[in-house]
Amino acid sequence: MLIDTIRRAFKSAGLLRRAAKRAPGQFLDCSYSDRAGNLGYKLYIPARTRGRRTSMLVMLHGCGQTPEDFATGTRMNDLADEHGFLVVYPAQSASANAFTCWNWFLGKNQAREAGEPAVIAGITRKVAAEHGVDAARTFIAGLSAGGAMAIVLGATYPELFSAVGVHSGLPYRAAHDAASAMAAMRGSTPRRDSKGVTHATPTIVFHGDRDTTVNVGNGSAIVDQAVCNAERDLGQLHKATQEGISVDGRAYTATTYRASGAASFVEYWVLHGAGHAWSGGFSKGSFTDESGPDASVEMVRFFMGRRSRR
Repeated sequence: MLIDTIRRAFKSAGLLRRAAKRAPGQFLDCSYSDRAGNLGYKLYIPARTRGRRTSMLVMLHGCGQTPEDFATGTRMNDLADEHGFLVVYPAQSASANAFTCWNWFLGKNQAREAGEPAVIAGITRKVAAEHGVDAARTFIAGLSAGGAMAIVLGATYPELFSAVGVHSGLPYRAAHDAASAMAAMRGSTPRRDSKGVTHATPTIVFHGDRDTTVNVGNGSAIVDQAVCNAERDLGQLHKATQEGISVDGRAYTATTYRASGAASFVEYWVLHGAGHAWSGGFSKGSFTDESGPDASVEMVRFFMGRRSRR
């Protein structure tokens, strides 16, 4: 117990030292509206960006969360300061969902140019145009319902998002209404196929194997879809599995899938004994598990390692 306390103290001190060395960025309140709908969003602009054209990460919060809460829990703004990328946090409205969940399970939100995906894509294009974002280095990630919606955006806007990160989410078209969404979350219903997905998207997935909100089988289903799509385009991927333990004692299994000589195209991190929470997150944010490994760090590493599509 004492050792764990000391480890956490050193970890927190290291994060504070790194943050103190960097000038703070701007965390702006913004809004967007088009014929598909309207949403507020937060935009984090680090004090400095690297390169002539910057990268951008769109972060989709989970149910009951806000952009501010999600930013706090994931510490993604700190990583943006460190690596020099923009972070966009769309905010689901209570009028669209009483629990501020993204409505990933409705058919109207599972296709292009309509519903919530269209508005999120519109925000992405707007910020990219205003800040000179590299079109080949735009990424999207989310937690729970946000993770499920990130999968939808990756499937329906492949020209916009170069890679997808999912924590405790669900696969594309896992449900078609609220009732089937609840069944899918429990892992008790067959997965619907990914008809209409005609491309391979680099994907990194985190899921706790003791998640009682979204069954871990959903994480496996996301990986199965991603690997199937990748092997159709790239040929057979090489699979490697590594067992590990985080600094704070969380056991995990990390499985990578890669084409020969290339960076991993799909990664699956199963967090042993973990529930429905962002791995390695900060306790001042909701739905976080400080015991790690740090999902934010690993997602950023995965995203920043993507080769340009140009």
